[in-house]
Amino acid sequence: MKRIPLYSFSFLTIIILFTSCSSKKNGTSDKTGMAYNKKEYGGFQVNNKFKRGPGPGLVEIEGGVFVMSGSAIEAPGQELGNYNQKRETTVSSFYMDETEVSNTNWLEYLDWIRRTYPDDHEYYYDEIPDTLVWRRPLSYNEPYVDNYLRHPAYQDYPVVGVTWEQANRYCAWRTDRVNELLLRDRGYMTSYKDLNGGGKGAAIASSPKPTEPFNTDMYLNGQIDDKGKKAMKDLSPSATQTTNNTKNAPTRNVRLEDGILKQPYRLPTEAEWEYAALGLIGNTQYENINTNKIYPWNGLGLSSAKKKTRGMILANFKRTKGDYMGVGGALNDKGGITAPVRSYTPNDFGLYNMAGNVNEWVADVYRPTTFEAVDPLNPYRGNFYQDKKTMDPITGKIAKDKYGKPILLPAVNAKKQTWAERQAGIPAGSAPVTAPAATDTAAKAKPAAAASSNSYADQRGYRDRENGLYGETTLVNNKSRVYKGGSWNDQAIWLNPAARRFLQQDESSADIGFRCAMTMLGASEISTAGKREFKVKPQKKFSSSKF
Repeated sequence: MKRIPLYSFSFLTIIILFTSCSSKKNGTSDKTGMAYNKKEYGGFQVNNKFKRGPGPGLVEIEGGVFVMSGSAIEAPGQELGNYNQKRETTVSSFYMDETEVSNTNWLEYLDWIRRTYPDDHEYYYDEIPDTLVWRRPLSYNEPYVDNYLRHPAYQDYPVVGVTWEQANRYCAWRTDRVNELLLRDRGYMTSYKDLNGGGKGAAIASSPKPTEPFNTDMYLNGQIDDKGKKAMKDLSPSATQTTNNTKNAPTRNVRLEDGILKQPYRLPTEAEWEYAALGLIGNTQYENINTNKIYPWNGLGLSSAKKKTRGMILANFKRTKGDYMGVGGALNDKGGITAPVRSYTPNDFGLYNMAGNVNEWVADVYRPTTFEAVDPLNPYRGNFYQDKKTMDPITGKIAKDKYGKPILLPAVNAKKQTWAERQAGIPAGSAPVTAPAATDTAAKAKPAAAASSNSYADQRGYRDRENGLYGETTLVNNKSRVYKGGSWNDQAIWLNPAARRFLQQDESSADIGFRCAMTMLGASEISTAGKREFKVKPQKKFSSSKF
């Protein structure tokens, strides 16, 4: 399969220049004529050189329209029924992990917990995957129980035994570690070298180790005070009134407006996952899809048709009820259980193992008829809106738990509060509502439960025509989460990207892993190579003498 390159820094620069407001290029407001990034004009700062890009481990997925569950039509045994309702859907561009999260990736997470909280044995224990998922009453899998997670023989294999809840907590942890590394390596915060004793004595003395781990939300809210040698300058007159030299101006934290920090890592939505798995970008010319797919690769077969690899199985799955890897001396998929995360050929987006190896958790709550109800743009069922608990309504400081993370409460406002409502703690446009009491929550904290299934915060059952029955007469409830992709323990029927199953969010399996995604901000188009573009006229330069 031909991989279609999507990301080009030269073309990305063109996109940014054409899609950004032209006033940024000139550093002057096209509405007031005031110059940006200058103290004498008020010090309003605008990043003129913003360049977007993926976080570590991610690849770019250019969004577009596709028929969700459309590939199930040609997949044997995948009747539409209540399991796959075809729906024309548009997915915005996003980033996605090139591979599944591996055992080494998870052990890095566990090691960080042990180093950061050496006395918090509960936290560490709760994040250990359930290795007992390998046990079967009539199968000898005990070696996997003891070795699969930790032994170096399996270090590049996908982590399993992880619940949906654990996967979400890993995403939150990964977000903070990536953003902290970015800030420290670029000098916006104290470098790791100075922080951990590798720098000069003076630097170490002036940079004591933080008492709490870095948290992106707390940092953006100004509640982490750590400014490095290259910290951002605060050009506002109030901050620079003691000096006329901009170079000696006080420093400040990086802001969201600076475009430096990465968006949160998260689980992909079901629509994003299915769109990325199909990889139809490799079959598209001028909005025409030449060939549909029923697997992440072209063709109806499960083995390679190329001359050099003819007959080789294209994914790790169970070929028949008892054939997990083929005949000795000529193994077909070369994996009795899982296989390394970079096995086989990536699809046209450059993603490995979007069929087989392990099933993958997605963000959505499961409902058989979800596609009848969800919106056509970025469909998703599972919204549970939460607000950060405010510690001081005047300063905007937010409350934190013992791990330095924001305390989250079920949202009670569907619109922005007035200032008076905010100070009084009253939901916008309604009578006072008492929010559930908050307690200290760890990085492993689970989303708070809504006061009722009909509350504003909990949208998991929205437009659900059978809402009253779920969790009472069926096994499906608001904690049932979708997983997709097929695994080493599944036959080919489940390799189709439209296939969907569910498991409770606090349960795990030996054949379910996950990969992360990240929202892409800005223009939807990633590459302009070979494409026609409209020309944008440059902004006229203003001079106050002409007014």
